[in-house]
Amino acid sequence: MIILKSSQELARMREAGRIVAEVLARLREKVAPGVTTAELDALAHKIIVGYGAKPSFKGYRGFPASLCVSVNEEVVHGIPGKRILREGDIVSLDVGTIYRDYQGDAAITLGVGKVNGVARHLMEVAAEALQAGIAQARAGKRSGDISRAIQKCAERNGYAVVREYTGHGIGREMHEEPQIPNFGEPGRGVLLKPGMTFALEPMVIAGDYHTRVLDDNWTVVTLDGQLSAHFEHTVAVTEGEPEVLTRL
Repeated sequence: MIILKSSQELARMREAGRIVAEVLARLREKVAPGVTTAELDALAHKIIVGYGAKPSFKGYRGFPASLCVSVNEEVVHGIPGKRILREGDIVSLDVGTIYRDYQGDAAITLGVGKVNGVARHLMEVAAEALQAGIAQARAGKRSGDISRAIQKCAERNGYAVVREYTGHGIGREMHEEPQIPNFGEPGRGVLLKPGMTFALEPMVIAGDYHTRVLDDNWTVVTLDGQLSAHFEHTVAVTEGEPEVLTRL
């Protein structure tokens, strides 16, 4: 677990986060019917290296791309390729960068063209769940307060949160302790202190929370084939309000 001890360390994480935010903003403009997932990955990679940063994901445990692209029932870790986005799809884009040894990590889910009401509501709730979690990332709170806020937001809207995959600490490494599940009990877990940095990432499903991994050994899908939405920000705990590092 990293606790940032200097303004220089925080500045580097802010810059890594700013690059992530810029990538996602550009991808938001690119997503449309007819675009391939490989095209999205190529754009993300070009932007990252253009800022003098490195993609966190490429080569990580053998992952072959700079961007995770997960479509419809795909939850996380989708591998970009020849797949063509179609009208009505929803697509989750997850990107990480390394800048001067520090990491940023964020994700958004977007509709491709016009999407139906179920998909639109699912994305809205997942984004709301992320904001609920961020609001709990305050000194003196516990990691379980974040987890419970995310879970409560999703479940009161009739959705489930993924159990097998979690948010996490982030700093010099992409995945650091502690894990931050998207479910839990308030008042439990790690005590939050100024300087801690976390990647909070609700994965919200329209059906049952169970998942499986496809034969590519990466892509996680819902077991029942229902839609999934994924939102993520890198957040710093401060003496006051939480600071979102992956927002332009």
